[in-house]
Amino acid sequence: MIERAYREGEEMGLVVWTQDAAGPFQTVPCEGNSWQEDGRPARHPHEYVRDGTAKMLTLFHPRSGEVRARGVTSCPNVVLHAWLKEELSAILATMSPKAVRERSANGELWKRWQQDLQCPITLPEGGRQKWTPCVPFTLPVAAP
Repeated sequence: MIERAYREGEEMGLVVWTQDAAGPFQTVPCEGNSWQEDGRPARHPHEYVRDGTAKMLTLFHPRSGEVRARGVTSCPNVVLHAWLKEELSAILATMSPKAVRERSANGELWKRWQQDLQCPITLPEGGRQKWTPCVPFTLPVAAP
């Protein structure tokens, strides 16, 4: 489903962005080449205090390759949701309004989108949620 979203989502009228949070990363300089003599490694001064870790929040638009990122020291939902709201609002503000599809056309697109799923997600019909239980896929195991 994710691969189809990358390939076909925008052609179907969807705006596809993916979100990720990477880290934690140490907030210290990375070791690399230095001018220290062999056997005498570079040392930090005694005043040096570690600053902990940082994470990076990213939004990626596969079609254009655009990346929006922000560094944070932690990523609870309060931080993540506020950042997503800010970024997605900015993205929506740049988009041109599109014609709203008729309900039947939306339903057909939804069915096409769900066709290859083992557990399709059903839409509400007549104001009630239709729930279809899904049988998990299991691989046969040969007896020893």
